[in-house]
Amino acid sequence: MTVNILDIPRVYTGIAEWMACMLYAISFRPRLPMKWYIPASGGALLLQCLFLVVTNDCPLYLWIPCMIAAAGMMLGMLLLLCDLDFLSGAYTCVRAFVLAEFAASLEWQLHCYLWPENDALWWQRYGLLLLIYGSVFLIMTLLERRNEPRKTELTVTGHELLAVLFIGICVFAVSNLSFYLKHSPFSGQYASEIHNIRTFVDLGGVSILFAYHLQRKQTAAREEVAAMQRMLESQYAQYRMSRDSIEMINRKYHDLKHQIAALRAETDADTRNRWLDEIEQDISTYEAQNKTGNSVLDTLLTGKSLYCQKHSINLTVVADGKPLGIMDMMDICALFGNALDNAIECELKLPDKSKRMIHLTLTTQKQFLLLQVENYCPDAPDFRDGLPLSTKRDADNHGFGVKSIQHTARKYGGTATVQMEMDWFVLKVLIPIPQTK
Repeated sequence: MTVNILDIPRVYTGIAEWMACMLYAISFRPRLPMKWYIPASGGALLLQCLFLVVTNDCPLYLWIPCMIAAAGMMLGMLLLLCDLDFLSGAYTCVRAFVLAEFAASLEWQLHCYLWPENDALWWQRYGLLLLIYGSVFLIMTLLERRNEPRKTELTVTGHELLAVLFIGICVFAVSNLSFYLKHSPFSGQYASEIHNIRTFVDLGGVSILFAYHLQRKQTAAREEVAAMQRMLESQYAQYRMSRDSIEMINRKYHDLKHQIAALRAETDADTRNRWLDEIEQDISTYEAQNKTGNSVLDTLLTGKSLYCQKHSINLTVVADGKPLGIMDMMDICALFGNALDNAIECELKLPDKSKRMIHLTLTTQKQFLLLQVENYCPDAPDFRDGLPLSTKRDADNHGFGVKSIQHTARKYGGTATVQMEMDWFVLKVLIPIPQTK
């Protein structure tokens, strides 16, 4: 068999492209059940290799369209196997394509160095293929898992896709100029030079794309932390405003008590007495509500209760706040504030005000603090990774409420879960109470 020593066997390229796709595919949530996942991935391998082998002898002017078609098949494989949207799939496809180019180039460069006459035995040929591909993809797998140890969800913007697409096109163009163009600044005169150029350019492309991916993840993480911090500060600011307002109201009510007592002593008019009785009853009702045993929680609940009354939301609270002494003030604000804000936001969407209901219970069960917030929700939201998906247009800037609750719960060794029970959206937070010696 006559083989162009400069040209990587197309079946080798097909295997590399498939392995690169699978490397990233296993990081995402599968779209297919396992009984279909394995046959589909095996079929993708056969199609990828068959296409590249069949198009091996195509004219030079069809080379670029064939490469685009091969990349398109990789994209189709990723979209078939993984729960990805088009932008995220295309982003991953570019990374996989450049990685496959590097693996195939490195393997064939070493092959040509060891057997310049292409006289390797079959076990030598395939042994080297297994060694190089296995090493490259294993190292890349370890690097990817170090930064994304679990099943992840990828969200890519159009600008991010354009950035990696530009990098991928530049890397592919430069790495192949020496092969197809004899007179360019990147061309070499000898096979070793061509292999070096191609391999090192591809390695640089893999490194740049990996660094870019890490940078965008770090940026996204910083933005999420900043958003959660802003939410925490907002809840604390609401608490302080509620505290100040309630203190002022309490002073006013205290003054009114003295005024009522003075007025009652001055006149015995039936109508005035009835009026005074009503005011006094309202005051006593106000004083009796939201007395949980924790001043921070009392203040927060009172503020939320007043808001709910204003918007015709029936908020019922059964809470023992004494065990909350284990938590920091700002964490109490974040936990209860976010829980109630999410419930209130949902209830405000209901046109029937009689169905706007929220139940909050805070109890102690054995050595655990259990917070449960239920709100009527006839339209169940979509869930992903155990979290409700935001329905707001700027969803990227929302959806941190439940995340903040989970973060607060984990801070104290607890858990937070959300689920639908009939027509009720239920949030449960379980926090262990430290044992006192």
